[in-house]
Amino acid sequence: MKNFVEKLKIIIDNEGLTASKFSEKIGVQRSSVSHILSGRNKPSLDFILKIKNSIENIDLEWLLSDKIEDNYEKQEETSHSTVIQSDKKDLKSKNIDRIVIFFKDGSFNNYDN
Repeated sequence: MKNFVEKLKIIIDNEGLTASKFSEKIGVQRSSVSHILSGRNKPSLDFILKIKNSIENIDLEWLLSDKIEDNYEKQEETSHSTVIQSDKKDLKSKNIDRIVIFFKDGSFNNYDN
């Protein structure tokens, strides 16, 4: 986790937030973010999970690894496309009856064949 501060800066920048607004979004005190960004403190598991649960497209493996070259959006796209590719093979022999899309606000759309 030696690159966590850099990753945190990438996340804050990609979300278009200040450190203060970021702390509000994930539900921590501003000083927690400030102390991590300055290198004074290391992130707790609770802090990392709050990021994971509050920010879309965060790949927990990327966040915890030492890799810095790929941002979290690329990581999410890569893992998602892999799932889609493997599912395509299964779909060729099946007929789709219904598709349901769930949204974060609790609503959903139901598409019947």
